[in-house]
Order: sequence, then structure tokens, then C-alpha cells
Amino acid sequence: MSFPRFFFIQFVALACVAFPTAATAEMPTATATWMADNGNGTFTNPLFYDEFSDPDLIRVGDDFYLTGTTMHTMPGLPVLHSRDLVNWKLLGYACERLDLEPKFHLDGGEIYGQGIWAPSFRYHDGTFHIFTNINGRKTQHFSATNPAGPWKHTELGSSLHDLSVLFDDDGKVYVVWGYNGLQFAELKSDLSDIKHETQRTLIPPGSGMGEGSHFYKINGHYFIISANYDPVGYMVCARSDRPEGPYEVTTISARETFGTSTGWRLQGMGRGGPDFHVLPPVPNEMGAMSMHQGGIVQTALGEWWGFSMMDHNSIGRLTCLSPVTWKDGWPFFGLPGNLQRTPRTWIKPKTATPSERSTPYRRDDDFSGPALNPVWQWNHAPDDTKWSLAAHPGFLRLQTLPAKNFWMARNTLTQRAVGPESVPMTALDLSGLRPGDVSGLALLSQPYAWIGAARTEAGVTITQFDELSGQSASAALPANIARVWFRATCDFLKEEATFDYSIDGEKFISFGRPFRMIFQLKTFQGVRYCLFAYNTNGAAGGFADFDHFTVAEPQANGAVPRIPIGKVITLTSLADGTRLVVWNGMLRPVSSTSPQAATGAARFRVLDRGQGRIALQAADGSGIVAVTGAGGLGDVRLLKSPAETASSFQWEDMLGDETMLLSLATDRYVYTEPHGGGLASADSPGARPDRNEGSCFRWAEASE
Repeated sequence: MSFPRFFFIQFVALACVAFPTAATAEMPTATATWMADNGNGTFTNPLFYDEFSDPDLIRVGDDFYLTGTTMHTMPGLPVLHSRDLVNWKLLGYACERLDLEPKFHLDGGEIYGQGIWAPSFRYHDGTFHIFTNINGRKTQHFSATNPAGPWKHTELGSSLHDLSVLFDDDGKVYVVWGYNGLQFAELKSDLSDIKHETQRTLIPPGSGMGEGSHFYKINGHYFIISANYDPVGYMVCARSDRPEGPYEVTTISARETFGTSTGWRLQGMGRGGPDFHVLPPVPNEMGAMSMHQGGIVQTALGEWWGFSMMDHNSIGRLTCLSPVTWKDGWPFFGLPGNLQRTPRTWIKPKTATPSERSTPYRRDDDFSGPALNPVWQWNHAPDDTKWSLAAHPGFLRLQTLPAKNFWMARNTLTQRAVGPESVPMTALDLSGLRPGDVSGLALLSQPYAWIGAARTEAGVTITQFDELSGQSASAALPANIARVWFRATCDFLKEEATFDYSIDGEKFISFGRPFRMIFQLKTFQGVRYCLFAYNTNGAAGGFADFDHFTVAEPQANGAVPRIPIGKVITLTSLADGTRLVVWNGMLRPVSSTSPQAATGAARFRVLDRGQGRIALQAADGSGIVAVTGAGGLGDVRLLKSPAETASSFQWEDMLGDETMLLSLATDRYVYTEPHGGGLASADSPGARPDRNEGSCFRWAEASE
């Protein structure tokens, strides 16, 4: 959707109609951010509540390194470092820039979703290697002796889709690639190409293997972990005694969505313009929401852990960490009593070096330093002559280059949006804008939306544009306004964003209509915050000066389990609204209108067992909830002095005062059959996407 000059003339004419008259809000403070490390010896998935797709992870000594897909954003291939698999820091990027043809810098085309993807991260003989794909080109190879760089970039002689490389003990280097049916070959010693005479079909189609392979040699055996998404996301593993096979295949992870339903979807992968076909949420559909693409890693102390991504609606693909249980020679994700499923909250890995709580990025930027904070990535390759941190010290200056719309605007600065809720905000100095210039804050996806300032010959208007609806709101600014603050409030649980602006940085005015955020496959990334500036008149205009950028996260503390230790609570099933009560020494659900639901029988005191684990004591002190036997019907009982394992539950924080109780006795969850009227059990494998199967509860404080 372009913005011809006449559009802005019309906007000025409509200013009195579009200008809001109410709805003000105070500016939130940007401080805390999502952390997987709960500070109590546990972690909560996801590791990062922002896009980090196609992860590959390696260990070198006591250090772990992680990279992932970056598509059209530059720099690409972030290299993260950790000592405990939970707390990560950004070292830098392996690929500073790709500008292989004009469309890589938005000249005559674009490469949305066509840049760097599906990297294979390896370390061998003192050198770090990243092999990755670029659509329409051959496989790229980045190498370095220091993971912080510099990295050397070369191109292989072949294009290998979703490859994984294995440096074997005998000096040979193998590679597997492909979807459904896997191809296999040996690489040349200089890693420049495959030895074509060694290429063969390793695993034929129809075996269950998918794509995004991870190739390992463990204790003399060869393993290939692969992602499938047909018809739903799951992970499979192939195993052989020889690199060339034959291989047997089994499923190692399935159905784990952490109780997240498929949200809004854009059908297809091309641009739809006004003809976007949006599919509504399907409450109990897994799709690719379940964990699928990833691999495994062993700590220096011998523990095995799995990592994988999961589609998570409009926020993008999130990376998660899973305990691995070896059984019958297979590395299953999950606990011994609950294979293929992953706890959302679990005990941190045992590693040689303790780590402080940290996150990879500092999202805020006051633009006062000599360089951008490394969280920033450009949308396509930038023109470095058209942006500056020095031209106006303390500001980011973007010169307005010609573009038909925001989608094709050059030098758009982006960073990953963060969930579950976030509020990006910026302040824009208007003095450098010239007629035809448009600049502001955007949410980049397909469709996109933005709020900004547009200068015409008549003055400056505030404009909010929604590509999904094709509609705009506009209001003229008084001539004496020199600075405007723009803000977006993004709720990734509801998949909705709203926009507002301020002329003093304190009182914000809601503007435009709510924007529907959608998962889509065009950019192959989640929503991204953007600072942009372009000119609609077909020529270079003026410039936009951004004073600062902040991100507030209203649920940042949601990563820290809000466990009501010492409190008396009630537990109400999300499935049918029934309440757990003590009944004849056992637990059962009763109607919320039942007299029992209002008595002490429905009240439990939460006792601290350490490391995010709790016990439930009857509020009258008559006993503690324990799991006996196999955890089946009638095995959740009230006992006077039960064993610690029998009465301990890992508190699974599901946000919004929702929880699951993972029994340490069974590795499964407390469960009440919806509308069944029976007794509680502790044998549920985990939540369905809609959280209505009976293992998810809403907790609330109650009087004693």
C-alpha cells in the first residue's frame, strides 16, 4: 500500500474527524525483561520470549554457543554464549552483511524470508564453523577461531537444504540435508564442496524424517535428529552404527505446546495486499506449535539436554530447553515417567560454572554511544551513508530515501519483539522532515502496521496505518510541535497491538484502531519493532532524528514463578470450572456452586520445598496432598506425613494466575477429568493447546 501525496492532503482534511478526544495513558517504565532463569534453581521456557528460530547449539569445554536463522535482517547469524544453557549473552554476529545483488538492499525487489536460514553450528580442531542456506544461492560457510569473530565467509560449490555437518573421529567430514528423504555425502577436506561421488539417499522418503537435521556421533553411534511438521510439529531421531546407515527411526518429542493454541494465521506465503486471507485461531490445533526443530547437547558433567523451537503465533518461533532421558539407546525429550513431553519449568542444568541471571540483549538505546546496541538489525542491507549517530549526537538520524511504502523503505532499523507483552516507544524530532517524508514506529510483519509523522506542504500529520485493513487514521499537529513520542502496546497472548502518541512524553493519546498481529511465512520471522523513515515523492527528502528507544515489559516478572508460598489458595479447573476439594481423604473436583467449594475442604496452604517445588497442605492442617501408587484415579490423597517425593510438585507457572502441578512421584500432572465427577489423578502427560483437558488450574488466594 503506497502513500501518494494526495493521501496526505486528504488526511489533513479529515483531521477533525480522526483526531481522538479521550483515552490518555501514562508512559510505562522500561526496566525489567523476560528471563528464563527464575533465580531459585529453576528455569522457565522459553529461553527467550522473542524470535529465535532454527537453533543449533554446541559445547566447547565448559562453554555453550548458540546461533539461529536471521533471514533478511542484517547483521545475521547471532552468536550467543552461555555457561549453563539458561543464561545467554550475545557475542556478536557471524555475518555482518550480505549484499549479493540489488534486492538484498531493496533495489528492484526484496529478500523477505530469503536470507540466512537453518544454520549448522560446529566446532572442530580449534575452529568454529557455521554452514547456512540462502535461497537461490549455494550454501554459505562462516569460520572463526574466536566465536566473537572475526568470521571468514566463503561459498560452497553446492546448495544443501537444511544441512548438518559432522566431523568424524577418523578425519572425514560428513553432511546430511534435505526434507523427508535425507541425502548424505562426504565433504572435501577444505570444506569447499561435497565429494559428488559419495552422494546418496541416506533415508528414503516416508520414514518420518523431516528437515532441519542435526547430525551427531555419540558413543560410537550415529544419530540424526530431525523436525517434521506434517501434519503437526514433532521431532524424530534416526540411529545407526555407521554414518552411511542403514538407520532406524523413532519419535523423541511430540505434542508439547505448553498449552498454547494455534492463533491467527495468514494463508499462503506471498503478499496479499488488500486480499489478505487470514485464518482464525483453532483452539485445540497443535500445528507446528509443538516443539519440533532442534537437537541435543551434553554438559561437561554428563547431563543431556535438548533444545528446539516451537511456532508461537505472531511473536515468532521460540527456543526451549528440555531435559533428555536416554531409554533403549534413544535420546527422548522429557522425564523418565513422561517421555516426549517437556516441563515448562524445571531444574537448571548441572554445569561446571555457575552463571548470573542474564539475557542476550539490552533492548533500550539512547543512541548516545559510538555504535548501535547490538540488539539492532537492519531490514535488508543498509546504505551506511544515509544514517548516522554522529550527525546529531544523542540521536539516531535516518535520511528519508524514496520508497513506495514502508515495506520497501530502506534503512529501517529493527529488533525482535518480545513477549508475552511489550511496549516499544520512541521520541522523534520533526525538524528535519521535508514534504513527502514519513517516519515513526512500526510493527514489521505481514501484514504490518505503523504510527508516524507525515509532512506535507500543509504541515505535519500523525498517521496510523494498518496494512491488514488498508485503513489509516490521521490528525494534523499544531505548527509549534517539534517533537512527538510514539508507542505501541503489544499483547502477544491476545495477538493484538494498539498505538498511541504524545506531544509531551507523559500523556499518551490512543490513535487508530487495534492491529491484529498474525503468524505468517513470508518473512519467516515474528513481529519486529522498527524505526523507519522514507519519502513518498520519489526522491530523497529530509531526515528523521530519533532521540531514544525503550521497551517496557508489563509481564517481565512472569518468568519468575509467582508461587504463593505460605498462602492459602483454591484451585479451579480451566476445563469446567470445578474446584479441587478434600473428599474422604482424597482429592476430587466439585462444582464451584457446591457448598463444599466454599468450605475449608477447598483451601490449601502452599508449602515451600525449594527449587520452585511446593507441597499442598489442607488449610486446617489435617494432612498434605500426596501421590501414591502409579498416580491413577484415587491416588491423589491426603496423608499425615508422606514422603517428600510423594508430596512434592513442580509449580508450572502458565502466566495469568494459571498453573499445572507436576508430580515428582510420577513426572506427570495433577488431573481431573472435565465433567467427569470422579477423583483426581496424577497421570496427565500435560496440557492440550486449549488448556481444557483437566490439568490446568487457576489459583486464587483464599481466607483460612
